[in-house]
Amino acid sequence: MERRSFLKKAGVGLAAGAVALPAIAQNAPTIKWRLASSFPKSLDTIYGGAEHMAKRVSEATGGKFQIQVFAAGEIVPGPGVLDAVKDNTVEMGHTASFYFFGKDPTFAFDCAIPFGMTMRQLDSWMRYGNGGKLMGDFFATYNIVALPCGNSGTQMAGWFRKELKTVADMKGLKMRIGGYAGAVVSKIGVVPQQIPAGDIYPALEKGTIDAAEWIGPYDDLKLGFNKVAKFYYYPGWWEGGTTLSAYINAKKFAELPKEYQAILQDACAEAHTDMMAKYDSKNPSALKQLVGSGTQLRPLPKEIMDACYKAAQELYAETSATNAEFKKVYDDYKKYMDDQNLWHRVAEASYANYMYSKR
Repeated sequence: MERRSFLKKAGVGLAAGAVALPAIAQNAPTIKWRLASSFPKSLDTIYGGAEHMAKRVSEATGGKFQIQVFAAGEIVPGPGVLDAVKDNTVEMGHTASFYFFGKDPTFAFDCAIPFGMTMRQLDSWMRYGNGGKLMGDFFATYNIVALPCGNSGTQMAGWFRKELKTVADMKGLKMRIGGYAGAVVSKIGVVPQQIPAGDIYPALEKGTIDAAEWIGPYDDLKLGFNKVAKFYYYPGWWEGGTTLSAYINAKKFAELPKEYQAILQDACAEAHTDMMAKYDSKNPSALKQLVGSGTQLRPLPKEIMDACYKAAQELYAETSATNAEFKKVYDDYKKYMDDQNLWHRVAEASYANYMYSKR
């Protein structure tokens, strides 16, 4: 089962097939699945990605293939999504794969790694590089088919109660930070904390933590972080283009009619691009509102960025030395990213920087 072929076929989208497919579905079976999300309903962006996908599946099958979405904690806790899909407790999940780096850091490539690829670069690796096959083979060992189903774009570095000037300001800092990035910042003295979205605000308010990252302006404003932390830093170097994934139990996927498989793949692809478009639409006005309310917007000092980059490269070397699967994927990922950065620097970055200078 090759994930790359899924991704290429899914790229067509539902527009062309949405008219004809319900007619096909007239003689197709009625199927009802459950999907466990890692996210709360209050976040209409990332939680909403699974709902968007499920809605398109239903529309394209004339209501015969129904996927019911459950928020984190309704069936299993957010961190339990991987095992729930693997063990067929639920047929599907919607999550961020780097949540499971503790099981194997290779999971992070499906989502985001520190100083990794942007959304477009990662999608290119998955569709036309070796990413789809490499990650498809990896997920197969967990009895899972994983498909991209949302992206946030480059995220923010988060909220800090105190201003940052040097690496020394990071030492001893208790920070809510997810995924593989926690292992990187711990190398420069940060004490990483894994806290669900709904618990971040009270932890910041009470001073249980000193800083927190989540996603970006739209979601951060909704969660109210600006009320309990003054300094808002960018960029989130650990999430240059964070992919959310739909996890599908491999056995249940294989049992679907071929038409339903294609529809599910296309629906995930549409939800993937829709989420990015939604964030791009919502973040500008949210950022203006945050700054207008007194938020101090700051770039991370270069000294801190450089220290984190050095720590990330050390961690990748250490992990590659002990984890053959990680090394196989990372070596391919890194080579692809280097070529992508060369190209994007020539065209995309130069054009963007010029246009930003005219603002």
